[in-house]
Amino acid sequence: MMMSLKKSIYSAVGKLFYPRFKNREYINSTLFKFIFWQKICRINSKAGWPVHFTSKIIEPSKISASENFRPLGMAVGNYIDARNGIVVEENVHVGPHVAIISREHDLTDYDRYSEKPPVVLHRNCWLATGCKILAGVELGEHTVVGAGSVVTHSFPDGNVLIAGNPAKVIRSLPPYKND
Repeated sequence: MMMSLKKSIYSAVGKLFYPRFKNREYINSTLFKFIFWQKICRINSKAGWPVHFTSKIIEPSKISASENFRPLGMAVGNYIDARNGIVVEENVHVGPHVAIISREHDLTDYDRYSEKPPVVLHRNCWLATGCKILAGVELGEHTVVGAGSVVTHSFPDGNVLIAGNPAKVIRSLPPYKND
């Protein structure tokens, strides 16, 4: 009885402060911490979903996500730069200290940015601790990025484990089980 009352309160508060965020799996007791940092202290206040106060999200309005996406920036120390766009599909897991950088400087004029397509993270991707996803990268369904990896080019085929700097395919993976 008490647990259902708590869930009802968390859900009501979540709807009030994050009306566009539909994934109620993340509405729990830590919600009040996110509300304090985002709504009162104004850290990452433009994001329409809960974001950890140590994470940084630039241009959250340019993040196109499925309705039930796992929130970017909920882990500790994420850096999400969406100025050139980021597309996130369902069940994308983002570990702590991950950086997703959607645009880069022009190498011949540092005051300009190069034209790149948005970063695309397809369903069931997992970005492990400390990895970096650079501008224009597309990760296919069920791509796992190893801890500390730097992904400089796309891996659109999916069902792979990639790792290293620059990242390369380490091995193929069987299809994701929970589809």
